[in-house]
Amino acid sequence: MKVTEHIDQAKDPLFSFEIIPPIRGKSAQEIIDIVKDLEPFNPPFIDVTSHPAEAYYEESTDGEVKRRVRKKRPGTISICGIIQNRFKIDTVAHLLCRGFTREETEDAIIELNYLGIHNILAVRGDETNYKKPVQAGRTVNVFASDLVKQLKDLRSGIYLDEIINADPIDLCIGVGGYPEKHFEAPNLKKDIQFVKQKVDAGADYIVTQMFFNNADYFNFVDKCRNIGIEVPIIPGLKILNNSKQLTSIPKNFYVNIPMELSEEIEESPKHTFEIGVKWCTKQCEELLDKGVNTIHFYIMSGAKGVTKVLKELNK
Repeated sequence: MKVTEHIDQAKDPLFSFEIIPPIRGKSAQEIIDIVKDLEPFNPPFIDVTSHPAEAYYEESTDGEVKRRVRKKRPGTISICGIIQNRFKIDTVAHLLCRGFTREETEDAIIELNYLGIHNILAVRGDETNYKKPVQAGRTVNVFASDLVKQLKDLRSGIYLDEIINADPIDLCIGVGGYPEKHFEAPNLKKDIQFVKQKVDAGADYIVTQMFFNNADYFNFVDKCRNIGIEVPIIPGLKILNNSKQLTSIPKNFYVNIPMELSEEIEESPKHTFEIGVKWCTKQCEELLDKGVNTIHFYIMSGAKGVTKVLKELNK
């Protein structure tokens, strides 16, 4: 089923999850174990992130320094296939603009279609330290809205090259939204206009960046509705489990952590996990009370925290 179908047909609140592929050289068993932990909560869909290649430097025994390139976290498509076909849980494959050509994107969509995966999150992606050379005759999507347009074309059976008897590919297209604005946008109003461009290009739903103050989400939704964005807007939550995240999360994701939460953790850093679970549970309860029927959790590489939250909600 498509993400939007899950939302439209839901009789009870839905809880979805986002995981990150294991680092290069690790086994998919890590993901399988996480999904087994999540399975009892009947997730309607699970997102799997995607990561471009990065450059790194390696010094040989004779002192020569060489620049090498590798993809640290491969396997998005294969992990999606494992989850969807082994666990019968719909997956959402993340596709990036940065680090991938439009031709590679089309190939990925065709491969995902073979696997029966029809949910895609279109993301521009963060800047990397590796600039991939674009071969002659190949093109790139600069913005997420460009990627959405390409996916919409494939949904209509329009490929980059003319393909005889090519079928349309059934796709549900999601995009990101930023309740506190994207860090590159001058202000929230302008950022929401960028979100509308993605929706106008063909996006079917929005999932937000993590936030720790529900007022930011409700304000974001109101402003989106006021300019004509009518697609579902799924809130994204993250459970703090380490006191170091008080600095790492704002640094890496450009989100604000409320004073009440940060002070409580600073006063008792050894209990960060319990504090984070309690805070996230309160966020969920308020969202559900206000009529939100789908909540998305950024769990990344472990399900311990989110299972505690969901057990609290099900009491």
